[in-house]
Amino acid sequence: MRQFRNIAVNAFMELVRQPIFLLLLTGSVMFEIFLAVPYYFAFGDEMKLVKTSTLAVMLLSGLFGAVLSASSSLAREIRSGTALAVLSKPVGRAQFLLAKFAGLAAALTLLSYVNLIGVMLASWMSFDAYGQTDLLGIGIFAGAVAVAYSLAGFSNYFLRRPFVSDAVFLLVVMITIAAFVVFQFTRQMQTLGQVAAVDWRLVPAGILILFALWILAALALACSTRLDMIATLAVCSALFLLGLMSDYFYSQAGGKDTGGGPWWASVLYSVIPNWQLFWLADALEKGKNTFQWAYVGKAFGYAVFYAGAALAVAVALFDERELS
Repeated sequence: MRQFRNIAVNAFMELVRQPIFLLLLTGSVMFEIFLAVPYYFAFGDEMKLVKTSTLAVMLLSGLFGAVLSASSSLAREIRSGTALAVLSKPVGRAQFLLAKFAGLAAALTLLSYVNLIGVMLASWMSFDAYGQTDLLGIGIFAGAVAVAYSLAGFSNYFLRRPFVSDAVFLLVVMITIAAFVVFQFTRQMQTLGQVAAVDWRLVPAGILILFALWILAALALACSTRLDMIATLAVCSALFLLGLMSDYFYSQAGGKDTGGGPWWASVLYSVIPNWQLFWLADALEKGKNTFQWAYVGKAFGYAVFYAGAALAVAVALFDERELS
């Protein structure tokens, strides 16, 4: 257990020290806030448009984060010989791979947390044709990002600490503080006579996206046992697109109408992950409250079993991989 914990912690710290992780985290949360700035004139659906768009940014940034992190955590170590050096000690291949996944899942959880804060801030700042841009909230958010980078630069220059990891953790703290200040001490008019309020339904929506990212991480890790980053990205993108359209393909094969469909359609429908189970942005429409924590629990079970199956395949592929 101690070896598992050490490998997982080292994998997590290695990922948050990657400059691409910091750029992805900063760029995604800043783009989410940017989506709440323009005037859309969407005939009263401006707030819904912002929520859906920011959740999509959260999902796509997690997709790239899962692939890049898996390739950096496993494929590069296999290519450089680091994995062989670790496995020369009393560490099994399955333990090594599962610890890598634990570190990868923790890094994606951190990325999703920051993106979820950005989604909630963007939802707060959204407005229709009768509202106005929340300049104060944007200024507080920008100030928090600037303070985080400034403190990271200070610690790097004077204390000789790593800039990237310090910037990541400081961003987590400062963006959380900025969200608290915006929600508690500012006032945003979204439309005539309507003051902005925190939409807590975004929390289960973000958790569902995190479950989808864990499945993507398991698939990316399985691909990284044999493929490099570009090939892993291509395979995971294909699985992502197929999973988005799995319901349509299954209904075209007669599965939705007959209750069963051809055996091959049922097998493919079971093997391909169904991302629609984790994408319930339509339930955020005003006046609806279809989110239930029981559904989140069922989605968690689906994510655990699918990720477990993907990791079992990854362990089988990794066991047969020649590391020398």
